[in-house]
Amino acid sequence: ARKPFGMVLQDTWLFSGSVMENIRYGRPGAADEEVIQAARRAHADHFIRALPGGYGMEISEEADNISAGQKQLLTIARAVLADKPLLILDEATSNVDTLTEKRIQDAMNFLMQGRTSFVIAHRLSTIKEADLILVMHDGNISEMGTHDDLMRQSGRYRDLYESQFEET
Repeated sequence: ARKPFGMVLQDTWLFSGSVMENIRYGRPGAADEEVIQAARRAHADHFIRALPGGYGMEISEEADNISAGQKQLLTIARAVLADKPLLILDEATSNVDTLTEKRIQDAMNFLMQGRTSFVIAHRLSTIKEADLILVMHDGNISEMGTHDDLMRQSGRYRDLYESQFEET
């Protein structure tokens, strides 16, 4: 039996096989149209169709023939297809440029709708809309609340949030 959760991790995992097969891994037996629909919802369909061979393109064993952002969008498409009630997102936007981060964020926002999601993030912009944010420090929860609550508390979260936006 498959586990009740889907995952999108910082270190993407793709295997040697076609783009279609890599997405279908989220739900073996899914029809091609279901795979393509998942890719659309993950904002991946457009770039996939531009690849040589499109959905049939073979991903190399090291998956070095597509970009880090493209890999991440494929793993999000896989999670969309799997459609699990629980979702774990671990630093899903950490290795990508700003434009790709926006696409990934949009895809993740769609993916998180209607399910419980645990988002592990250092880029605080990725969790700003969360219903509940837990701030961890030295292995303990040091603060808890919505983005607005935590900004009003003038604590660690606010300091981290403001420092990230001073840099940009």
